[in-house]
Amino acid sequence: MSDLNPTADAPRSPGRPRSTRADEAIIEATLDLLAEGSTIEALSIESIATRAGVGKATIYRRWPGKDALLLDALRRLKGVVAQPAGHSVRDDLVLLVGAVGHNIDPRAERIMPCLVPEVNRSPDHFQLYQNIIEPRRKIMREVLRRGVAAGELRADLDIEVAMALLTGPMLIQRLLRWHPELDDRLLPEKVVDGVLDGLRAR
Repeated sequence: MSDLNPTADAPRSPGRPRSTRADEAIIEATLDLLAEGSTIEALSIESIATRAGVGKATIYRRWPGKDALLLDALRRLKGVVAQPAGHSVRDDLVLLVGAVGHNIDPRAERIMPCLVPEVNRSPDHFQLYQNIIEPRRKIMREVLRRGVAAGELRADLDIEVAMALLTGPMLIQRLLRWHPELDDRLLPEKVVDGVLDGLRAR
């Protein structure tokens, strides 16, 4: 048969390659709509497709549904997870605490505070938030465990409580601007040094 049809044995050409430009447009459209005030509930694949200038099928070929798309979009908004150098527990914690609530994308200031009530209302949105935050918690957890193993931090340290003590002040300051006179540039070091006074091994 191949003699009659010279293309029969030829390898099939791959499908049309996935467009990075379309991916970018979809993510940007999602973040723009959230920044403009759309709630997660009101946000639809149709509205995202319209803003991005693509068809709904284009989105569904890339993401199984809205939650998967939101996860990728919000991860983009949060930026790359800080990677500690591993030389000093204090310096690593200052780096990680300094990244809490800090976003280089200006849309984050409009989006993140609006997500708080939605996270509290919906178990699905709560899980979405946890999926975004857990990689950051994991890194801080590893730094604190390293400090305990090295004898720098108390052997009976409650790792989860320590993380709450370290991250809570930065979240409330950056999300709510709780105290406008605090210097945001110096706050990570002050928080870490203050908390470490109670965590260090005696």
